This record gives sequence, C-alpha cells and structure tokens, in this order.
Amino acid sequence: MTSTVHSRAPRPAGPQPRDDRRRALRPMVHSPPVIPRILGLVALCALASIGGAARPARGADGLHLVLTPSQKPTDLMATGEEFGKVIAQLTGIPVRVTVASDYAAVIEALRNRTADLAFVHPGGYVLASREAKARIVVRNLWHGKSSFTSRIYVRREAGLKTLEALRGKTIAFIDPASSSGYIYPMVLLIQRGLVKNRDPKTFFREVVFAGAHDAGMRALLNGHVDALASFDMAREQYLSDPAERERIVFVAETPEIPEAGIAARDGLDAATFAKVRAALLQIRAPAYAALLKRLYEIDGFAPAEDRDYDPVRAAIELLGVRPR
Repeated sequence: MTSTVHSRAPRPAGPQPRDDRRRALRPMVHSPPVIPRILGLVALCALASIGGAARPARGADGLHLVLTPSQKPTDLMATGEEFGKVIAQLTGIPVRVTVASDYAAVIEALRNRTADLAFVHPGGYVLASREAKARIVVRNLWHGKSSFTSRIYVRREAGLKTLEALRGKTIAFIDPASSSGYIYPMVLLIQRGLVKNRDPKTFFREVVFAGAHDAGMRALLNGHVDALASFDMAREQYLSDPAERERIVFVAETPEIPEAGIAARDGLDAATFAKVRAALLQIRAPAYAALLKRLYEIDGFAPAEDRDYDPVRAAIELLGVRPR
C-alpha cells in the first residue's frame, strides 16, 4: 500500500500513514514523461560512487536500513529504530536506521551502496532493480494481502460517474514514482485513450502532486481538486468520519499491484540476505502488531521474488521509462 517506501508507500506507494498535510499541493510544471527525471536525478546523485571502492559484502558496523518517507520524520524515525532493533535481535547483526528525504533518495542510497536495505514501493523497487541492481527481500502484508489496487476517486456530490467525465477537470496524483498514486492510474488513462503522449495535461485541466496520500484525500474532500489517484483503502485509512467516507466514491480501478516491500542492495552477501529474509518473515502480527501498525500500518511480510514485479515493469515501460 508502498512502501512503501507506501507505492502506496511502502505505503512504501502504499498505504503508509502520512502526516504531510502541511505540504502544499505541487503543480505539475515539468514536461512528460515524469519518471525519467527521477532516474536522471538518481544517476546524477550516484556519480560520486561510480569508479569508487566497492562496499564490502557487509560493513563491519552492521546493516543500514533506509525508510521511505511517509509520516512525520521524527515519529517514523523513532518507530524505525525500534524496528531495526528487532531485526538486530533476530539476526545478531547491528542495524542502523535513517529516513530518506524522498523516493529518489531511497533509490540513490541503494545505488551508491550507502544503504544495505530499504523499504521500497512497487515502482521504486522496479527502478531500484534496474538502476541499482537491488533485489527484493520480502513483500509487505496489509490486511492479510500482498497486493492492492489503485483507484481514481471523486466527490459523490460532484456527480462524476466515469473517467471520461473528468476531461477538463483537476486531479491530484501523489508522487511521480508512486505506483498507486501515479504509475498505474496513468497506465489506465493511457489504455483508455484519454491521456495522449503520456502527458496527463492532454486530458486534465490541471495536475498537481499532493506528496502524500492523506494530503491528496483531504484536497479532494475539501474541493481543491476534482479527482484523486490513490490506493484502494485510502478512503478507509484516512477518513475516520463515516459521513466523510460517504462523500468519496471511485470511478475507476486498476488491476492488482504487488505490495511494497524491503529491497537489498547489490553485493550484499548471500548469507546475510538469507538471514535478514528469515528474520523479517518472523516479524508479523500478533507478536509485533503494534510496532508494524506504527511503522507502515502493515501486518507483516511475505516471501517475494523479482518476477512478482513484472506487471509493474510493464506499466513503467508503457509510460516510457527506459534503462540508462
């Protein structure tokens, strides 16, 4: 739901609890396609590591886990450190935890090997796999499932019944690298023939990025935008008032998206990789329910393989992202 890194991120893009309402909605001011800009940023930020000394299979100081930004950084950091201690107890390996500044920074950290492990949303994992040769370790479990969908939401009172009715309206996406908040809904719009040249402005009058799923839901509820692209349980997660939930409906839904998860950097030795995976599969409800809920509102972790994310790769290819 990411990371999500929610991916829903992670709800790393899906859903992660987020407290980013203080952020203003960001207008879309770049030219399409969007994601290559992120790849360019990742490549630029990683140049310093190219040609440098390779990081050892595992550092003498233990493992570095990077969290995908979702909620208030101080709260996430405190919970993340507690989570890191659990991993350390189960593996016998010290774990240091930090919070990335944004989605691109997570990929950068995996690429330049300053991170050993990172929460990644589905789109973020595909990019990290391609750009950083990262490997998926586990997938998140959320409400007992390891997959989710994206929906395009509207206000019930607006009377908008179909995707086609959104022509000339305003929409809030979440982040250009978010699976449920941009990539999958854009693929849906392209496949329906509504968006041309991979540019949402060929269909919508105005496009903004909310930066967080809860901020996007509030923007829709308060009438700042006509539509919102977010994950399937966003309404239930972010609107506690039944009357508010009743006001929000969806006009379209995507196919299933594999859940966010945790990825390992290229070069992490096989023994450590296996030890971390085994530990993560032990961290689940009910024993760790309270910690997991505070972390990313998840239930635990499930085994994951790289091929699980092939549908996300296909979606990104349709949006025009190419390997560099």
